[in-house]
Amino acid sequence: MAKASLPEFIPLNIAVLTVSDTRSEETDTSGAALVERLTRAGHTLAKKAIVKDDVYQLRAIVSKWIASDDVQVVISTGGTGFTARDNTPEALMPLFDKQIEGFGETFRHISLGEIGTSTVQSRALAGMANGTAVFCVPGSTNACKTAWDKLLAEQLDASHKPCNFAPHLKNIDVNCHTRG
Repeated sequence: MAKASLPEFIPLNIAVLTVSDTRSEETDTSGAALVERLTRAGHTLAKKAIVKDDVYQLRAIVSKWIASDDVQVVISTGGTGFTARDNTPEALMPLFDKQIEGFGETFRHISLGEIGTSTVQSRALAGMANGTAVFCVPGSTNACKTAWDKLLAEQLDASHKPCNFAPHLKNIDVNCHTRG
């Protein structure tokens, strides 16, 4: 019996949202790191924005991207800590059709080796909304690099086995591989 071939890499349309009250395009090193990594991997930057850490502004932008046929993935950076201004989880969780619990757990597990027990203060999370994967990572440039390099790069690659997020995204026609 012949083995099924791996699907080829499928470029995804990814939007990057930086959540910050202080960053500008010139000082947004976290957003820039994500853009550099996703384009180097062969994906397309669909949208990029910087928004103040305000629940309703966050929801408005991400809701628009989720509703768009042109955005398959949203990666937000910032607003996942514990200060009074950190509102990303509260803003975006209501938009999720399903949470991706394993994302936050895995991100914190990976981060433990890099920043020690301070990782417990990360409220990194993810979910699916209207066929769009939404990933929320901390605002530090190193956290963004960790999230992409050690988690998102594989999970946003349709050829990654045994499974990845590509089959769950809108406008994608690929099946998930089994572990067998």
